[in-house]
Amino acid sequence: MSNDLFVLKKIREGDIGQFESIFRLYYTSLCLFATGITGRRDVAEEIVQDLFYVFWKEREKLHIFHSIRSYLYGSVRNRALQYREHMEVVDRHRQILFQAGEEPGESADPHDILEYKELETLINRTLHKLPVRRLRIFSMHRFEGKKYAEIAASLTLSVKTVEAEITKALQTLRKEIEKYTRSK
Repeated sequence: MSNDLFVLKKIREGDIGQFESIFRLYYTSLCLFATGITGRRDVAEEIVQDLFYVFWKEREKLHIFHSIRSYLYGSVRNRALQYREHMEVVDRHRQILFQAGEEPGESADPHDILEYKELETLINRTLHKLPVRRLRIFSMHRFEGKKYAEIAASLTLSVKTVEAEITKALQTLRKEIEKYTRSK
């Protein structure tokens, strides 16, 4: 613990070398840990990278009461569980929409139903390829109905950042849908 206090003190003072040594020491094992929770390596890597970004950015304000290792693993666990919970909400929302009749009915043209399913698959695949933070922000806005300011406050981001992330997500979706419609 005393070594952690020394390392944390150096990091708070802006010692990039100490930060890099912590990053190198824990990055791979944290990614494996997060992958075990999320089931997705790309999501796990983004969670860990985002954690280290915040760790460095907020280094002067960090309140680490145990070891740096405990703090990092606890933070990754919490972020990975938040991701899983978020994806469960998205899946439940989709199921509610389908049960409410927003899916083409059985009397619809089979060609329309097939096209709807293809488009739905494309949208889901595209959403899951988004960076974790962007997907989270987009889903909070579109699926949970939260306003930009609410999202910004809950994720400690600026409203402009939230707006930019939603814009980027929509641009990505539009681009994929345009490709799909041109191929039809």
